[in-house]
Amino acid sequence: MDYKFEIAKLIKIDNVSFEEILPLVVTAKDTAPADFAFPCFKFAKTLRKSPVIIANEIVDSINKPQFLESIEAVNGYVNFKLSKLNFVKEVITKTLELGEHYGDSKEGEGKTICIDYSSINIAKPFHMGHLSTTIIGASLYKIYKKLGYNVVGINHLGDWGTQFGKLIVAYKMWGDKDDINKRGINALLEIYVKFHKEAEEKPELNDLARSWFKKIEDGDSEANSLFIWFKEVTLRDVQKIYERLDVHFDSYNGESFYNDKMQPIIDELEAKGLTKISNGATIVEFDESEDMPPCLIKKADGATLYATRDMAAAFYRKNTYNFYKSLYVVAYQQNLHFKQLFKVIEMMGYDWAKDMIHVPFGMVSIEGEKLSTRDGNVVFLEDVLNTAKSKALQIINEKNPELENKDDVAEMVGTGAVIFGALVGSRIKDISFSYDKVLNFDGETGPYVQYTYARCCSLLNKIESTGNINYDNLISAESYELIKLIDKYPEILLDSAAKYEPSIVTRYIYSLACQFNKFYLEQNISNSCEDDKAARLAVVKVVKDIIKNGMSLLGIKCPVKM
Repeated sequence: MDYKFEIAKLIKIDNVSFEEILPLVVTAKDTAPADFAFPCFKFAKTLRKSPVIIANEIVDSINKPQFLESIEAVNGYVNFKLSKLNFVKEVITKTLELGEHYGDSKEGEGKTICIDYSSINIAKPFHMGHLSTTIIGASLYKIYKKLGYNVVGINHLGDWGTQFGKLIVAYKMWGDKDDINKRGINALLEIYVKFHKEAEEKPELNDLARSWFKKIEDGDSEANSLFIWFKEVTLRDVQKIYERLDVHFDSYNGESFYNDKMQPIIDELEAKGLTKISNGATIVEFDESEDMPPCLIKKADGATLYATRDMAAAFYRKNTYNFYKSLYVVAYQQNLHFKQLFKVIEMMGYDWAKDMIHVPFGMVSIEGEKLSTRDGNVVFLEDVLNTAKSKALQIINEKNPELENKDDVAEMVGTGAVIFGALVGSRIKDISFSYDKVLNFDGETGPYVQYTYARCCSLLNKIESTGNINYDNLISAESYELIKLIDKYPEILLDSAAKYEPSIVTRYIYSLACQFNKFYLEQNISNSCEDDKAARLAVVKVVKDIIKNGMSLLGIKCPVKM
């Protein structure tokens, strides 16, 4: 039941519409003596009455429905307290019926959202610096899907630039085809790092690299054959990581895809008088009020830039998908780039520029390590996941050495710990990653939530009930607080989507697990009478389903046993 909606229907004020009343019905704070409140202060002037009198008149006019325990006028507010029995019955009945579809919505019906995330660089390693964009984007993808949107996941590959000329030179000088096919991106990284070290002593190597990249641009068969091979090797390797993180894409169109799509955009900018030549370069200047430097469209030598490609990509996505929103999950260091990009498209006269949204996030460090591909000082995400799995297996061997499928469970726990640890805080905050912290079974961590899920599975497996659900059993303090949390799940999903913030789901799932464990400790499930047992087991099942569903939206699997 939508309680706000039903309560708003009860409130009658002369010459005030339902549409005006509904937004004013608010959820009361947890410490308040009511569940919902309606402030009357806004109407004092027009009605020429004090808010206290208005509140009293509203209360007198309402015939209290069954779903409310009380309606009171307090200091200009109308307070509505729900009937606990009616509430718990309604919530548990609804959630049991919907199962894994609890929280589904038609909000996004007929709307397409494009999400640009991960955006790995070809022939460079998938390191910890790629973690946030990948899992934030993937989580938003799943959340929007659950809310009924048509979602297009885009991996805007970094597959263009002089680095490919450098890699070709490195391969021709020191590379081994069999070694690269065997070791993949690690072998490519070695020769790429070696190129930069050699180029410090032999700068002419950079000229050679530029000439090879020019060959790629000109369609040279050998250069393009190597370029395509580097892409295949990279995608083959990173796909293994994506599978572990439960990350999927609908498009891998990267920078090179837009090579033939930029000139029409540049032509349109020029035709609309938006460009200017500055020291030979083509730029778009902004009004002083925007407080932004000019957007560089084309260098003096005619070369295009990220901004040009991103404009071409934006037009392609609008024309291809007709997006309702287009999200860019990219680090906050690119704030200026996206501000310029969106403004230029707005200046071109396209009102859909307002539907393009930068979703920034903080940086990731791993126990003080600074990440740098060029210097070879890289913390590979695969190594992090493998280490987390290894440490999880060690903990499992200590706590439950007889556990079946320990390797699979360790993979779920280790990978889940890394994901949960990166998503539990607000996305804009920098993350300092620590194995000990994320693998703690007692803190605000993935393993704590997974263990709670396994506890739910164990209870449902060991305890059976032939009784009917006694809802009177579920109005105790611990039960009622838990069921109030259960009821919030759909609202949590909508809030997370509206704020582009998976951490809202992450923290909710953790809070649900905490409240469930209080419930578990306070309720004697196995030794209660059949009807009480049935009620408590119903709550266990609902919590189990929400944890599984919520964690899946983060890309985390939950083991049945731990």
